[in-house]
Amino acid sequence: MPSRYYVHRDDNDEDERKRKREGQEGYIYFHKSRGQHILTNPRVLDSIVRRAEIRPTDTVLEIGPGTGNLTLKLLEVAEKVFAVEIDKRMVEVLNNRVAECGLEDRLTVICKDALKMDFPPFDLIVANIPYGISSPLIAKLVFGAYPFRSATLLLQKEFARRLLANPGDSAFNRLAVNVKLVAEVEFVMDVSKKDFIPCPKVDSSVVKIWPKTKVPDVDMHEWWAFTRTCFNKKNKTLGATFKQKKKVVELLRRSQMMDSLKDHVATRYNYDDYDDKEEQEEQSDGEHCFPSPCSEKDLVSFKEMIAEVLKAGGFEAKRPSKLSIEELLHLLSLLNQAGIYFNDRTKGKDVSNEGFVASYSS
Repeated sequence: MPSRYYVHRDDNDEDERKRKREGQEGYIYFHKSRGQHILTNPRVLDSIVRRAEIRPTDTVLEIGPGTGNLTLKLLEVAEKVFAVEIDKRMVEVLNNRVAECGLEDRLTVICKDALKMDFPPFDLIVANIPYGISSPLIAKLVFGAYPFRSATLLLQKEFARRLLANPGDSAFNRLAVNVKLVAEVEFVMDVSKKDFIPCPKVDSSVVKIWPKTKVPDVDMHEWWAFTRTCFNKKNKTLGATFKQKKKVVELLRRSQMMDSLKDHVATRYNYDDYDDKEEQEEQSDGEHCFPSPCSEKDLVSFKEMIAEVLKAGGFEAKRPSKLSIEELLHLLSLLNQAGIYFNDRTKGKDVSNEGFVASYSS
């Protein structure tokens, strides 16, 4: 990439001077707070494109193209590239660079927020994702209505480690559980922080995600709410988690509500119960819709029923961080069969997915 497009942020005292220079020809100011770290190593760029396995007939979606280093590589091998960039300054640089190479007829730049727009049809995703939107963007891709062959993504190394984690790993969490329910995730390579301008504080990793051809037959909204409960304190035993009075009261009220809805038309569900902050205290939803307060007798009886389900299934002393997806699916099935539900089904489904994506944003 021509060096005239770069302004390094090596010293905070020079920030104001660099902003002033941005108006001059050939300079652009990168905002670290927006995750604007431009990958500059041509060998790494070539490796990402090669591992993406792009066909000559493919349409590629790129999120956060920045000044176009990766975009130009994609245009060399793909039939069409959709590049989604929210920064108008970057859009201008990107369009100019592509025009200089005579490839503008194969590129469509969309100046919008990737989390708030409907994506055009595409075959593959290849992107250096801004760190701040990694979680909600991956959630939008794997749980959204966007059929695609694979996603080759450059992510913050720690985030990638969490995404790749397996049961028993210290990094295994709700993010990994939910993504791996519907997709396969593979490590591709590590990328040094020195390969970016401006240089971030941490290294990065490239991962590849493939949607599964067969997805378990489970109510996704119920699954999200269930894993949120289990992984709120992932290293706590399930027996201890389901002894908490606040949680028992919430589940009892939902159970009572489900009983009252059995003879009615099936209700629609929402995405609002999904939150990847596993250490954050869960907040109950829709309590204003619950029936009258439950009695102490009902509460004790319901608590004992949950304990019996856990004990009968052999889950009482187990911890969510050690359970496989198959074991978690089995536990959810046992609880649902006993009339224990996790999702608030009184709310309408957010068909646009916006509520779900927003709940995954920090």
